Amino acid sequence: MNSSQLSPRVGHYRWRIIALLFFATTINYIDRQVLGMLKPIITDDIHISEADYGYIVSAFQAAYAVGLLFIGRIIDKFGTRISYAVAIVVWSLAGCFHAAARGALGFGIARFFLGLGESANFPAAIKATAEWFPVKERALATGIFNAGSNIGAVVSPIIVTCVTVAYGWQMAFIITGALGLVWMVFWLWCYRVPREAKGLSRAEYDYINQDEKTASAAAPEEEGPRPTWWALMKQRSTVGICLARFVCDWVWWFFLFWTPDFLEKAYGVHIQQMVLPLIVIYTFSSFGGIAGGYISSRLIALGRSVGFARRTGLLVCALLVIPVLLIPGIGSLWGSILIISLACFAHQGWASNIYTVVSDYYPKSSVATMTSMSSFAGSVGGVLAASLVGNVLEITGSYFVVFMIAGFAYLVAWALLQAFLPRRARA
Repeated sequence: MNSSQLSPRVGHYRWRIIALLFFATTINYIDRQVLGMLKPIITDDIHISEADYGYIVSAFQAAYAVGLLFIGRIIDKFGTRISYAVAIVVWSLAGCFHAAARGALGFGIARFFLGLGESANFPAAIKATAEWFPVKERALATGIFNAGSNIGAVVSPIIVTCVTVAYGWQMAFIITGALGLVWMVFWLWCYRVPREAKGLSRAEYDYINQDEKTASAAAPEEEGPRPTWWALMKQRSTVGICLARFVCDWVWWFFLFWTPDFLEKAYGVHIQQMVLPLIVIYTFSSFGGIAGGYISSRLIALGRSVGFARRTGLLVCALLVIPVLLIPGIGSLWGSILIISLACFAHQGWASNIYTVVSDYYPKSSVATMTSMSSFAGSVGGVLAASLVGNVLEITGSYFVVFMIAGFAYLVAWALLQAFLPRRARA
C-alpha cells in the first residue's frame, strides 16, 4: 500500500472537524500556560512560595482528575457537540477569573475550575476523531489536532508577553480566557456527527465507517449499554494504559509549568527574553505530534498490525526523552533548550499514539469514558508530581532530581504497556 492510499480522494469534510479540534486544543493550552509564563512576575508581586506554586498546580491537576471521573460518561451520553461547548465556556471563564486572584488561595480556586473545564478537551476530541476517522487515519488525525497544544504553547508567550508589558498580568488572563468563547460559536455552528452532517458525501461517509463493515465477528461494535468504570477496569488493557499514563503524563505538565522558571533560575532568562526559547521548544513539539502519528499510520499502511505500529511509535518516543538526564550537567542555555525541545517533541509523538490506542482497543461507545479513565490516572500522577516537584525545589533549590526521574518515565510506561496490552487490537 503506498502513501497515496492512506487518504483516498473521497472528500475532505472530516479534516474540517480536525481543524476545529486543533483550534480548541490550541486555546486549551494557551489558557493553561499563562500562569507558568507569569510565575516569576506573580510570585514577586504577591509573594507566592515555590511550595505554594506547586500546590496551585496541584489544584489544577486535582480538578482535572475530578472532572475526568465523570466527563467521559457525560460526553458519551450527551454527545460531543454540547458537552465540548459547555466545557470550553467553563474553562474560558475560569481563565478570566485568574485576573481577580490576590493570593495563593485565589489562584488555587481559579486553577481548580480551569482544570475542571479543561478535563473535557481530550475525551471529547478523541471521541470526535473516532466518530470522524477510520482506524488507519486516527493516529495521524490525533497528531494533527494534538499539535494545537504546541501551537498554543508557542503563541502563548507572544500574547502573554505583549499584553503583560502593555497592560499588566491581569489583562493577559482576561484576553486569553476570552478566546474560547469565540471558538464555541464556531463549534456549535459547524459540528455534527457524520450521519447528521450536511455536505458530507456518501463516499466520504462510507470511507469514515469502513471499519464497521470489516470488523471481525469476535469484536463487533457495541450497541448496548455503555460499560461502567468498574467493567472497564477488569480489562488488562485498561490497567496497562492507566498505569502508563500515571507514570509519565506528569513530565509534560512539568515542562509546561516549570520551564520558564527553570530558564530564569538556571540562565537568567526574563519574560521579555523567554519568547524565543519557548517558541523553539513548542515548535519542535508540534512536529512531534504529527510525526508520532505518522509513524504508526505509515506502519499500518505498510501492512504491519495495529498493535505493532502503536508499540513501535511509543518506543521511539520513549527513547527520545532519555537525554533530559544530561540537562543538569549542561552549562549552555541553547543546549538545554534543544534537549527539552526533543523531549517535548517525543511527548507529543507519544500522546498521538497513546490516545489512539484507546480507540484501537475499545468500541466507539466507550472511547470517551476510557479516555477519561486513562486521563484521570495521568492527572492523579500529575497531582502527586506537582506537589513533589514544588517541595523538591523548595528544599534543594535544584532541578537535578526532577530531570533524573523524568528521563526514564516514558520507558517505564512503555514497559507497562508491553506487559498489559494484548498483542491484537480490536481494530
